[in-house]
Amino acid sequence: MTHTEQNLSSKSEALIAKENQYGAHNYHPLPVVLERGEGVYVWDVDGKKYYDFLSAYSAVNQGHCHPKIVGAMVKQAQTLTLTSRAFHNDQLGPYEEYVTKYFGFDKVLPMNTGAEAVETALKLCRKWAYEIKGIPENEAQIIVCENNFHGRTTTIISFSNDESARKNFGPFTAGFIKIPYDDVEALENVLKTNKNIAGFLVEPIQGEAGVYVPAEGYLAKTKALCEAHNVLFIADEVQTGIARTGKLLAVNHENVQPDILILGKAISGGVYPVSAVLTNDHIMNVIKPGQHGSTFGGNPIAAAVAIAALEVVKEEDLAQNAAYLGEVLRTGLNEIASRNSLITLVRGKGLLNAIVINCDEESDLAWNICMKFSEYGLLAKPTHGNKIRLAPPLVITESQIQECLDIIERALNDFR
Repeated sequence: MTHTEQNLSSKSEALIAKENQYGAHNYHPLPVVLERGEGVYVWDVDGKKYYDFLSAYSAVNQGHCHPKIVGAMVKQAQTLTLTSRAFHNDQLGPYEEYVTKYFGFDKVLPMNTGAEAVETALKLCRKWAYEIKGIPENEAQIIVCENNFHGRTTTIISFSNDESARKNFGPFTAGFIKIPYDDVEALENVLKTNKNIAGFLVEPIQGEAGVYVPAEGYLAKTKALCEAHNVLFIADEVQTGIARTGKLLAVNHENVQPDILILGKAISGGVYPVSAVLTNDHIMNVIKPGQHGSTFGGNPIAAAVAIAALEVVKEEDLAQNAAYLGEVLRTGLNEIASRNSLITLVRGKGLLNAIVINCDEESDLAWNICMKFSEYGLLAKPTHGNKIRLAPPLVITESQIQECLDIIERALNDFR
């Protein structure tokens, strides 16, 4: 099966054509048009049911349309939706107290999207560097990792390796040093030789790059190096946070408390754009009125939704579920790999996993495999050509995992 060999209904074709005609072509989605979701399932416009193994890039960890989260959104939407930050509202303070105590920080700066939260963390880190650490103004540098994915704003793509995200979008923002991921020595070498380092921005697991899990001890060692050199350790947990990897945060696997924590996606359960930057007073207090903000950041709906979404994570033991079922899923995938040479590697943590397909990154094979998955009722998407991310909602059950493993093997066997 190729990109063009798809049996679409006339209804699906019409809706896809409408997107193509009137929408920017900045995504290349699978040709499936969804209209409903519940728990681990989604349905297309023709009524076909699928397992969702992408979870909106880990935004719907709590499952599609979780009734408690949707209920909180609807109730607040009928009462007060937006005040801007020109005034106080009765939801923001309780949310700020809840989220800071939930993750163990003094303060939160609420935003809307993951990229906004990363930008906020970068600004916060730089301001701290000049006003607290004493780096000369405009000389602060932030260390990042190769093959990172933190968003697609101009500043963020300035330190990206993804040429499709960078080509013809320059000039780029200065002030970043790239080092290899999962390389403690590389970080130490820069910290030893450069006194103007303000922070180290890192994904605990590189999701978009293909679910690269660093060696055990990497996070703890890099955090210790940052402490030794008075550099802020900034954890981007937009995709890995909120129980996805089997702990509340991926850094919790190594008992690391970041200096700045970036959250998004599942902090709202996928029903509303919510993101957050958490840190302690000695860092957050450098931000004064007028220096950063957002009309929608911290709005009443976002506050109510985020509290409900975080309550669901605890009430339903989603971190524990992700830890246990992640082992079940990887065990099953490795058993399939032992029988089918199309899978060359299985990797992941919790329910953030990927299989590497036996082809180069320019091949269409992983895409065609995902098309076959969808034919059999499972939705997944390739990343970086030959890797397929497998990340179902955390409310999935063991019997459902086994059913999905059967679908995956059946689809792969069609390509032997």
